[in-house]
Amino acid sequence: MAQAPAFPVSDHCDGRRFFNPRGHINRSWADVLRWRRTSQPQPWKPTVDLPARELPPHPGDDTLTCTFINHATFLLRWAKLTVLTDPVYSPCAGPFGWLGPRRVHPPGIAFDELPRVDVVQLSHDHYDHCDLPTLRRLARRDSPLAITPLGNADLLRRAGFAAERVIELDWWQTHALPDHIVTLTPARHWSNRLSGRRNARLWGGFHMDAGNQRVLFTGDTGYDAVFFREIGERLGALDLALIPIGAYEPRWFMAPQHCNPFEAGQIHLDLKARQSFGMHWGTFQLTDESREAPLNELAAARIKLGIASTGFRVLQPGETAHIPAASCVS
Repeated sequence: MAQAPAFPVSDHCDGRRFFNPRGHINRSWADVLRWRRTSQPQPWKPTVDLPARELPPHPGDDTLTCTFINHATFLLRWAKLTVLTDPVYSPCAGPFGWLGPRRVHPPGIAFDELPRVDVVQLSHDHYDHCDLPTLRRLARRDSPLAITPLGNADLLRRAGFAAERVIELDWWQTHALPDHIVTLTPARHWSNRLSGRRNARLWGGFHMDAGNQRVLFTGDTGYDAVFFREIGERLGALDLALIPIGAYEPRWFMAPQHCNPFEAGQIHLDLKARQSFGMHWGTFQLTDESREAPLNELAAARIKLGIASTGFRVLQPGETAHIPAASCVS
């Protein structure tokens, strides 16, 4: 058996495995069995009908167009750069693309309708975020650059990405693109899949600085009272934050790894984001809440937290929002 790679020892790595600072909780199989025994999942429709949507052209200026594809997959387009986050086009969120929870709606934009993708951002190795069949299609079609946390390069190479097309980063490390600087940001989560040991691959989010515009894709995360304030303090105010709002029940099990809509609202405030969009909801039934619960609870959270309805909203699959460039230099 090949020896596991060694990584720099830090406040989130012991050299072999990664962990969350200020307390890391690993759920055991006993916890999983307890959840399954006591679970009261709300019913989801097996299929959800969505209106057909077309991808609008980019206006060609400094505007960011943000299109929600599904789950944590966003298409982010600037005039000279196209980014795809955590691309998942398979029918199921699980091994081989056909095991695991089935999707209840098709991707909001069909794969063949995607423009050429310049950069793939892969936040971590879980199957609902790291879909090897989709990554293989992208590698064959576009040969994009892939940016990912430490330890995930092996998955991208298995998907057909050439070694020189994969960039691994630790938290707070950066990679310069021609017109953007990408920083890997901390998230409170974990990693594991059939190939590899638990927490042997790092997780995180991606901050993109276009000079006159800043965007954060948080990745999959539980709430952390330090991380998101620190991101805002170190990297500046955001024009757009993409924050998970789903897969959060039951709280005793999910809280360390998935924020609920109220905590997502708190992340929005901690980041001092001008605009946030919810993600990680409505495509795969991963946990016990209903499909509509994240939307309803986000609306209630906005009222409690004093967030304007336009400040933190949800795009439907295939919907595109235009984010004009604005000076956000702190």
